[in-house]
Amino acid sequence: MNAVKSHELPSLVGHQSEPSEWFEVTQEQVNQFADTTLDHQFIHVDPVKAAETPFGGTIAHGMLTLSLIAHFAESFSVKVDGMKMGLNYGFNKIRFLNPVKMGARIRAQASITEVDEKAPGQHLLTYSVTVEIEGENTPAMIAEWLCLVIA
Repeated sequence: MNAVKSHELPSLVGHQSEPSEWFEVTQEQVNQFADTTLDHQFIHVDPVKAAETPFGGTIAHGMLTLSLIAHFAESFSVKVDGMKMGLNYGFNKIRFLNPVKMGARIRAQASITEVDEKAPGQHLLTYSVTVEIEGENTPAMIAEWLCLVIA
C-alpha cells in the first residue's frame, strides 16, 4: 500500500493486507527467546522430553509468536505521509490457537478494524492480526493489536 495522508486513515477501516512472507521458526530462536525471558519450560527447549508430549517435539513460546508481529508488521503496517513514528499501544485480545512446532513456517495477515483520532496528527489504529502456520487449518494466533501513528 502506498503512503496515505493522516486524514485518509478512517477510510482504511476494513482494509485487508496481503500475507507477509513466510518465516521459519527454529530451535535456536526459541532457545534464545527462552534465555531472554527466563522461560525454559521443557516443551520449548528440551526436544527429547517434548517428544513425549502430544505435540511430538518442542514448540515455540506463544509470547515469541506474539512478539514476531513486530517483524510481520513491516509488511502490513499503514504508511502515513509525514509520519514521525508509530508506537505499540498494546493489545485488546490475544488468543493462542495452535502451537508452532520447530521448523514450521508462519506468516501474518492483518486488517484494520478501527481508526480513532486521539489528537491532531495522532491516530490509534486497531489491527486484527492472524498468524497462520503453513499447512495448518487453525491459525497459531489471533490478536487485536493497537498502534498509535504520530504524523
